[in-house]
Parts: sequence; C-alpha cells; structure tokens
Amino acid sequence: MRIRAQAAGDKTTVRVLMSHEMETGLRKDPAGKTIPAWFIQEVTAQLNGKPVLTAEWGPSVSKNPFLQFIVKGAKAGDKIAVTWRDNRGETRTDEATVS
Repeated sequence: MRIRAQAAGDKTTVRVLMSHEMETGLRKDPAGKTIPAWFIQEVTAQLNGKPVLTAEWGPSVSKNPFLQFIVKGAKAGDKIAVTWRDNRGETRTDEATVS
C-alpha cells in the first residue's frame, strides 16, 4: 500500500492506494472457466494504535482501490496504520507518519 497523511490545521487527510486484484467471481478466463472471487472484505485504520475507521467492502470495489478519509486531532509525527483483510484470509498492514 502507498499511504500519504498530510495535516492541515486540526484535520489530516489520509490517502491510501492498495494493490489488490479484486476479482468479483463473475469473470471468466480465456478457457471459459470462472475466475474465483478474491476481494478485500474489511479495511481498518488506526491513529497511534486507536481505531479511526472501519469499512466493509465487497466484490464491486475496483481493482487496486483508492481510499481517502479525514482524521481530526492528528498532528505531525503521529502514526497512521491501515490494514485490509480479504476473503481468502490474507491481510496486509502498512504505516505512514503524518506530515
């Protein structure tokens, strides 16, 4: 994931670009076989270890999704961690420092 967190006053804008195939389970390969569903189900974000966002996603979210949200109270030097979990049980967590 690529995470950018920029503070402006008492609000911090967090932008996250996630790398994931996000297969719906409806597409077919060249041989005509259905490609199994594989998508992010849950996204969470934490500011210095405290949860600030939880989102439930499904197969309709695009490949390599982009997420942007605003956090109040964050300041330069704070840590933002974003975690996703997909329907295969795989997870990924990345962290960024607020600038």
